[in-house]
Amino acid sequence: MDAIVKNFPVLDDASGRPTQKEAEEAVRVLLRWAGEDPQREGLLDTPARVAKSYRELFSGYDLAAEDVLGRTFEEVAGYDDMVLVKDIPFYSHCEHHMVPIIGKAHVAYLPNGRVLGLSKIARVVDIYGRRLQTQESMTAQIARAIDESLAPRGVAVMIEAEHMCMAMRGVQKQGSTTLTTTFTGTFQTEPAEQARFMTMIRGFK
Repeated sequence: MDAIVKNFPVLDDASGRPTQKEAEEAVRVLLRWAGEDPQREGLLDTPARVAKSYRELFSGYDLAAEDVLGRTFEEVAGYDDMVLVKDIPFYSHCEHHMVPIIGKAHVAYLPNGRVLGLSKIARVVDIYGRRLQTQESMTAQIARAIDESLAPRGVAVMIEAEHMCMAMRGVQKQGSTTLTTTFTGTFQTEPAEQARFMTMIRGFK
């Protein structure tokens, strides 16, 4: 019975995700396509390692931002000024070439009676970072998730990142940085709040 179960080609879950075995075979195909021999000693365990690392690198698909942001706090002693978490490091992957995006996110919001635990903001960055991404989409996704879950007076998100698809291939321009921003609510309608957000990011370095 065990032999039958082990050899039966089932999917990993109801979403249609391939099995570990299928993922490892895909890595072997890519190794052969690159000109390598998957059977040489140094590469024998590579398919399993790659599949395992992809589970971690793309773990954001198994998490939902609304679950992380579901708990808020109302006992804030009347605090209603900007809350900013800056320099949140993240690693993502470009959806066009599947190579790394390395950067940091700055996330702020203006409370409207409730606040988030500060670690929740960093976790939301990780959730969206650990998916195939464009920087523009990731910036908007973080802002939208906080805006919808917390209903603050406004949200501001800036991401600064280096894209390995520009550094390692193509134009091969190492060290270039891409900046993207998304503003909602008061941050969108009042330029002074945008300016204060930027000053708080840059002024305390």
